[in-house]
Amino acid sequence: MIPKEKRFEIIHTLRSTYRLCWLLEIAKVSRQGYHKWLKPGEHKARRKQLEEELKAHIIAIYTICPFYGYPRMTVALRKEGYDVNHKRVYRLMKDLDLRSVIRKKRRFFGKQPSVVYPNLLARQFKAEAPNQKWVTDITYLPFQNQFLYLSAIQDLYSNEIVAYHISERNDLKLVLDTLDKAKRKRNVTGTMIHSDQGFQYTSRSYNRRIEQWGMVGSHSRKGNCLDNACIESFFSHLKTEKLYMDKCTSMDELHQAIGQYMTFYNSERFQKKLGYLSPIEYREKMDA
Repeated sequence: MIPKEKRFEIIHTLRSTYRLCWLLEIAKVSRQGYHKWLKPGEHKARRKQLEEELKAHIIAIYTICPFYGYPRMTVALRKEGYDVNHKRVYRLMKDLDLRSVIRKKRRFFGKQPSVVYPNLLARQFKAEAPNQKWVTDITYLPFQNQFLYLSAIQDLYSNEIVAYHISERNDLKLVLDTLDKAKRKRNVTGTMIHSDQGFQYTSRSYNRRIEQWGMVGSHSRKGNCLDNACIESFFSHLKTEKLYMDKCTSMDELHQAIGQYMTFYNSERFQKKLGYLSPIEYREKMDA
């Protein structure tokens, strides 16, 4: 057995590389014993050095993700190996005068029955398997003196964006192109696809296509965006966390920014309801 003094020295050497809790567990020593072993002056200097490291990492993460408040920042730092609690991160972000970008809450009104498909989703936004429940919608993207239109399909199993399409026209082709992209990626037989009652989603062409593919249609009640809250929430995150921050000056930049966010959202943006995993991480973990 390695003497305890020697184990404390090894922990002190490796602490900048590995999480302290792991080192203490492996070395089978207590945190209290380790801190007692440290000389008072050395402990204070090490703490100051660690705080400077944490501040540098917080600034780096905030530069990429300015919408992170202290709870998400705490998780991000832990993923990088830092053994920190939320109170410490809150204090450091306050010292740095860093605040997350807060999305404004939206209010929705109106409750009217569907005229095409019944509201089969009925706000049951949890799915038990991939491709069981999809939601889809279109959002406006203001750009200079015009609008672009983004159509997206989201899988409620992992909240992953299955497919998206951008167009200068808010027409039926926009929706069908998005649907075709999703069909090329996934098995859609038996998939419920939920939307609002926009003219594209109530058109014969759209309904004929989903029926031919063995999909099940579902519509929100008229004027009730809460019936499709998940995709509405995603669009809000996209605009707040990316588009409002980047200030794109060309069409190419806007397309690139949306593509970057889609990749980030699916692969890296962890969600509390998914156990702090990203949509793809969650799906792969559950499939393993």
